[in-house]
Amino acid sequence: MIILAAAFFLLSFIYVIFSSLIHYTLLNAPSGKEKQSSQDTLQISVIIAAKNEEANIPRLISSLKKLNYPENKFEVIIVDDNSTDSTRDIISESGFKLVRAENKNLPAKKGALELGIKKASFDFILITDADCVVPADWLTIASDYFSSGTDFVFGAAPYFKGNTLAAKVASFENLRIHMLMFAAAFLGKPYSAAGRNFGFKKESFEKLNGYNNTTETLSGDDDLLLREAVKRKMKIKPILRNNFFVFSDAPEDFKTYFKQKARHVKTSRYYSKGAQATLAIWHSINILITFSVFLIPFAPLLFFPFFIKFTADTAYAVVHQKKFGFKFGFGIPLYQFMYELFLVVHFVNSLFREDNWR
Repeated sequence: MIILAAAFFLLSFIYVIFSSLIHYTLLNAPSGKEKQSSQDTLQISVIIAAKNEEANIPRLISSLKKLNYPENKFEVIIVDDNSTDSTRDIISESGFKLVRAENKNLPAKKGALELGIKKASFDFILITDADCVVPADWLTIASDYFSSGTDFVFGAAPYFKGNTLAAKVASFENLRIHMLMFAAAFLGKPYSAAGRNFGFKKESFEKLNGYNNTTETLSGDDDLLLREAVKRKMKIKPILRNNFFVFSDAPEDFKTYFKQKARHVKTSRYYSKGAQATLAIWHSINILITFSVFLIPFAPLLFFPFFIKFTADTAYAVVHQKKFGFKFGFGIPLYQFMYELFLVVHFVNSLFREDNWR
């Protein structure tokens, strides 16, 4: 038992070192607030793929109409992917450009987005989802970053505060994912981005042959496209500013939450080999130390590695939650523990669930 405890102490030591690196990187991450918006604002095309979104898309349309950007400098293209509800009618009435997803070259969301990008009149593209709310300064900030010669940008995509336990756990997981994702990007190793807050030069997209090299799975219109950009050594900039957040609703029940996460985990199998290895090691250490709590009755010394990790995780979540648009209060220890346990559930679930687009 002493050898077992020593092994877990070593794991907790390694974990704290890497957690501290993430913490330090985020604390010292550039805020972008020193940037000054170019007086010559860029022309930007906003692309959204929508399928059966009648309950959500009015809120998005309302936020798009509040964008603080010259009307002649941007366009909004919403691609209706054969909705069977009133989504198409709502888009038609919005005044924004409606594209029908007919004769797609690629399946699901990627095919719809590809159609919208081909119809884009402008050289810079921003993408979000039909169930999101974009901030008023979204285009202004994106233009600022694109003006510096950036090929790809991505921002944080937090959830609105939910009332159910599933929503709170999903939101906490969103925080943990963002912390890791942004720290990696600021360290020059981007591997993931939220497609709800994602943009690129149209020229850069075309150099990558669009989504044609990301067809391993129906999802991955964000992460796998970013993977291809990294391969081509394109310039990728994370934007961590609260007036660049794109919000959406958290899943309100565990069924929806597990389905959503299964899709995300399946996509992660197609990350670069380096990203896969790093994440596998990181999550394995997380899971091993977390599950060691069940061995404490047989090996009391295991309490200390568990306590060290749990304390570090809680402290870092408290410090960085506001940076990513969250405020969890006293529930963090519970959400932290459930998040770790569900890592195993998500992995197993991803092995059996099939991809689908709505």
